Amino acid sequence: MKLHNTLSRRVEELAPAGDEVKMYVCGPNLYAPCHVGHAMSYIVFDILRRYLEYRGYKVRHVQNFTDIEDNIINRAQAQNISIDELAEQHVDQFFRDMEPLNILPAHVYPRATHEIPAIIEMVQRLIEKGHAYQANGDVYFRVQSKRDYGKLSARDLDSMLAGARIEPGEKKEHPGDFVLWKASKPGEPAWDSPWGKGRPGWHIECSAMSLKYLGHPIDIHGGGQDLIFPHHENEIAQSEGYTDDHKPFVRFWVHNGLMRLAESEEKMTRHLGNLVPIQEVVQQYGGDGLRIFVLSSHYRSPITFSEESLEAAKRGGERLRIAVNTRGGQADPPADPAPFRERFLEAMDDDLNTASALAALFDLAREINRARDEGRRVDEAQAALRETAGVLGLALAEPQAADKASAGPFIDLLVELRNELRTVKQYELSDRLRARLAEIGVILEDSPEGTRWRFKH
Repeated sequence: MKLHNTLSRRVEELAPAGDEVKMYVCGPNLYAPCHVGHAMSYIVFDILRRYLEYRGYKVRHVQNFTDIEDNIINRAQAQNISIDELAEQHVDQFFRDMEPLNILPAHVYPRATHEIPAIIEMVQRLIEKGHAYQANGDVYFRVQSKRDYGKLSARDLDSMLAGARIEPGEKKEHPGDFVLWKASKPGEPAWDSPWGKGRPGWHIECSAMSLKYLGHPIDIHGGGQDLIFPHHENEIAQSEGYTDDHKPFVRFWVHNGLMRLAESEEKMTRHLGNLVPIQEVVQQYGGDGLRIFVLSSHYRSPITFSEESLEAAKRGGERLRIAVNTRGGQADPPADPAPFRERFLEAMDDDLNTASALAALFDLAREINRARDEGRRVDEAQAALRETAGVLGLALAEPQAADKASAGPFIDLLVELRNELRTVKQYELSDRLRARLAEIGVILEDSPEGTRWRFKH
């Protein structure tokens, strides 16, 4: 299996340092609901983990929650609640959002406020080694102490710091130095430290938590491309400064592309206010629909949010679901899944080429449908389709019985309305009603005895 490594800017063969793949993925800041841009990243790394496990690797997956930073403090104060209460609300919402997307839970979800002792110890060590210094209760990382600072983003220090300046009140030695520990301000949450009351900076939490829960080095560190600089660049500097400058903090840096809006081509972000909530998309297109939308592009490429593309992805999921669940015949030769599985593995081994892997699944579904129409056996091919679709996290589930039961009275009412429209010769409206029911999987069957309905199989 090969993956693109942002640090080397090459596709390299993956070989874990130990007997398991240690994977750290940057999680959300807990001040607002996640949007579909977040969903894209979590789907990508869920598929990476699933495929690693499918290929026989043992994976330890850690994903943090940032529960202390400026946006969280400001939002909590605006709502007159504690940061803990705000964080709990968004942690609960996060798991509700991830469930219909079929995201495997991480093995550990550490939070910054729960790891203060580890963060303080790391900051103290960086000071002792000359990589950090304190000034008026703040502690800054000294970027000029790392000769290779900028190696992840492939920029030298001068170009990265063009336009950078020291803000009023800051006591930095250099404009590029970044904060590890912030002195407390009135009304803000704070913890005791050797430098006075304060709180951790944004970057230090991920280094402290990844080292605590995964050790050194990490095999894979993941996140969106917008985190390469400054967040991941700073993680490298402080982590390698803390451990050993000559040993890499992370062996593979893996970054997904960003989701953009078609109208503006801007990335989807909370700060611009152009986000689309995950729940809204799932309600309209389903979890499999959103997954297939993401899978249809390479994970390192940007994706443009499009209702047309999501609708096509939803229909694609329905085609796979029908192929998996429809009975075949008994004749030979049976549909052969081997060529399609081989194509799937080849694509996934090639830097998670999910678009090609998905194409192999759709071709297998067509082979299943063709064999079924010819009365041939399809059970082995269906098992292969379900297995490989599962590697991509696709549930391909039939509508839940409870959902069907609760929908029954409403469908009866719509069928009755359609019959009344036909009685008064409003055929265009009755046909539109029938078509809309078909879109949600309800099939109407007219007969001399009346109209019956059933869910599509």
